[in-house]
Amino acid sequence: MERTFVMVKPDGVQRQLVGEVIKTFERRGLQIVGLKMIRITPELAARHYAEHQNKPFFQGLVNFITSGPVVALVLEGRNCISLVREMMGATDPARAAAGTIRGSYGIDIGRNVVHGSDSPASAAREIRLFFREEELFNYALSLAPWIYE
Repeated sequence: MERTFVMVKPDGVQRQLVGEVIKTFERRGLQIVGLKMIRITPELAARHYAEHQNKPFFQGLVNFITSGPVVALVLEGRNCISLVREMMGATDPARAAAGTIRGSYGIDIGRNVVHGSDSPASAAREIRLFFREEELFNYALSLAPWIYE
């Protein structure tokens, strides 16, 4: 099984979409193995967005992600990273397919409700940034035989 990192951003928390986002992933059959609400510090935001550090929009990203609480999740499932990316939809909600999280709840690229890791390397790095090992759980999902062949 693969793991990925997902974050409901400050706009998703303020708009009370946390439950909808989590429900979307759970109904698909993905398993929550880590979950918490946090307030991201500017230092953590800079580490999270390090690849954008020299881009003109970097400070705006940091300012936004630190503007309110976020909900951080680690999800587990078969092909979880690509599945979550598909379920979130395009980064720009105006281009996101109907029925995706961003297509359903977003309008502006700067307020697109969720973040999800884009690769196994990013998932591993982001999970380590936001979760300690003891905050992640390994447990048998009783519904697994009804989800996986």
